[in-house]
Amino acid sequence: MKPEEEPEKSILVALFEPGARDSEIKCILDEMELLTRSAGGQVVASFPQKRRPPDARYLVGKGKVEEIKNFACAQGVNLIIFYNRLSNVQQRNLEKFFDMKVIDRTRLILDVFATRARSLEGKLQVELAQLLYLLPRLTGKGVELSRLGGGIGSRGPGETKLEADRRTINKRIALIKQKLDKVIRNRDIQRQSRKTNPIPVVSLVGYTSAGKSTLFRALTGEEVAVSPLLFSTLDPVLRRVELGEIEEGYCLLLSDTVGFIRQMPKELFQAFQATLEEIVQADLILHIIDVSDPDYLSRKEEVQVVLDHLKIPAEKIIHVYNKIDLLMQEKDNTAAAATFDITETGKIFISATQKQGLRELKKAIFVKYFSDYGRYRVQVPIGLINPDSIPHWAIVLAKSFQGGMLNIEILCSQENMVKFKEKYGGYVACVK
Repeated sequence: MKPEEEPEKSILVALFEPGARDSEIKCILDEMELLTRSAGGQVVASFPQKRRPPDARYLVGKGKVEEIKNFACAQGVNLIIFYNRLSNVQQRNLEKFFDMKVIDRTRLILDVFATRARSLEGKLQVELAQLLYLLPRLTGKGVELSRLGGGIGSRGPGETKLEADRRTINKRIALIKQKLDKVIRNRDIQRQSRKTNPIPVVSLVGYTSAGKSTLFRALTGEEVAVSPLLFSTLDPVLRRVELGEIEEGYCLLLSDTVGFIRQMPKELFQAFQATLEEIVQADLILHIIDVSDPDYLSRKEEVQVVLDHLKIPAEKIIHVYNKIDLLMQEKDNTAAAATFDITETGKIFISATQKQGLRELKKAIFVKYFSDYGRYRVQVPIGLINPDSIPHWAIVLAKSFQGGMLNIEILCSQENMVKFKEKYGGYVACVK
């Protein structure tokens, strides 16, 4: 949304099971409002309904859609957003009934992604996800396409492409997949070279707005975008972090990735494979959890569902509980203390904004990854080994040539040191 544009006046509609908790409904509607704001919209009202089964024509009941239509006309609303995924029939019926643009949550998320993508890869991923979502909804031009116009729900591939026939769209999908496959192959080559690198790649994951980008900035000093809006980080960012305050010479590569949300649309998993691979291939995962969020447990579980889907082993994950400064500001400190013991062993509590607990976090990473590393002084005859090959398996702290000998001080795993000794011999001393 351009600065001069007015926010698009929107209504949220959500259908829930009769037994749904009010607190859960509130969390979902709050997240939907934030998604709408992130897309450049303004929510003027929310209309939740509990019923079973869903209405085949409108999802919600006839009385509810009439109530929504009357309110929308009175308030000058021009967009209806459904939390629930709409069928093709429901989509057409609702747009005909309301005589205005209707989208569901999946389309809203894809629209937000379209505004966030910066790199060529990100833009291709967004377009692919949108086309995969829209393809089964094409029936000629279709009611949806004829009503797209501008604003929320119309960003990305564009109306001209979407009005093309199914065959043309399928060709476009195939072409995008080919381009993304090339991106994945190039990344695989880069990752293969990184696998022999003694410096670990640590990936930040978590529910969106959990504070990943704030933590990334706190650890790296990089001025990355930090925003209260959803999906502010779409393209992965990789930066170096020194661990000198824990142990001199050690470091890591930190990767910031897109945040997760509840019930991630399947189109995102299909299209964002290259981005998700960055998480899969990481040496360690920092799962960032916002403890100031009353719904933090369910959000933690939502992220875990994604990690399970990606087959991330539990031993690679460190759970990091963020925003303890906000938690401690709560009026009911007794209740907060009962929920969280910030001295509890095995849990890392931090405040990324206040830079609290960062040393403890670095220590946890160091222990998790570098536990079998040591500091060694090595002396071998010059010409026995190519000095440029050493950084592929060890962190080189110092290097010199004297009296026909190569002298190096390195950090490396015990396994690599044993292999080196067996292959090259020479003098090796462990430095405490």
